[in-house]
Amino acid sequence: AAAARGLLRGGLDEQAVAAAVRTHRADVVHAHNVHPLLGWRALAAARAAGARVVLHLHNYRLVCAIGVAFRDGERCTRCHGRNTLPGVRLGCRGSLPEAVVYGAGIARQQPHLLAEADAVVAVSAAQLALLRGFGLALPRATVLPNAVERIADDSAASEGRYALVAGRLVEEKGFETAVRAAVAAGVPLRVAGTGPAEGSLRALAAGADVRFLGHVTQAELERERRGAAVLLAPSRSDDSCPMSVVEALADGLPVLGSDRGGLPELVGADAVLPARDDGAWAAALTALWTDPALRAERGAAALARARAEHAPDVYYDRLMRVYAGAGGVG
Repeated sequence: AAAARGLLRGGLDEQAVAAAVRTHRADVVHAHNVHPLLGWRALAAARAAGARVVLHLHNYRLVCAIGVAFRDGERCTRCHGRNTLPGVRLGCRGSLPEAVVYGAGIARQQPHLLAEADAVVAVSAAQLALLRGFGLALPRATVLPNAVERIADDSAASEGRYALVAGRLVEEKGFETAVRAAVAAGVPLRVAGTGPAEGSLRALAAGADVRFLGHVTQAELERERRGAAVLLAPSRSDDSCPMSVVEALADGLPVLGSDRGGLPELVGADAVLPARDDGAWAAALTALWTDPALRAERGAAALARARAEHAPDVYYDRLMRVYAGAGGVG
């Protein structure tokens, strides 16, 4: 009920945001994922209290009720601009009442959110292009890829003992492709994560050297990456800038990524594969698995990409430019 009120009204208790701005004499309010409880009113209150507002977009929630722009196995752009009726008609939120609330709330809030933003941040050029393709006029938009806290000194990929996938086990991540490729290539595979697709993935992997790790802590995932030869990211949706890939690069782990969303920007052209071509994934995985020298070369390249695009100091410098462009810092 609170979520519904927030979506339809444009947020709840926006004066708490204004009070925080005044208390801390904030120059900038940096807003992430404002739906359903914050909404555009929080941004307006922040500006009225004297702060500039940066709206940071991590997904497609400005248009899409489920945020991933994916359904029925493929990219979905049925909702466009403020027309969210397709998502209501298709029941994208799982129930008609929830779909109606999200559809109406998104349509009502979208122009106000953009009007109250002094700057907009997307996490990849592909995400920004798709949002504009949805018919959104994004003011003062900047691409700022996700960052990591640390970058490894070296790569251990040449000694890796398995392939790895990591993330929520859902259809749009395409982990079926990873399982099929690993089985075809004869490469041990470890699957870190849980989700509704786990049952079908386990059935697909039956009898193969595929180990399901379930939910893992950040420290455990770091250890898994250091023991891996490659991370597979066969997403079928337009993943904007998945942290599983950014963290793998920062650990010097080669990544094979699909040709969807921001993945090509992250991994480079020589590591991009068609999302649904199981044979191409098996061949690329075999090439890496059978060539430790190639894994060492790709691991070093991963570290170089991480240092150039995802290091804390690089992120900080770019973020300060965003703030300055919004008028929030001198």
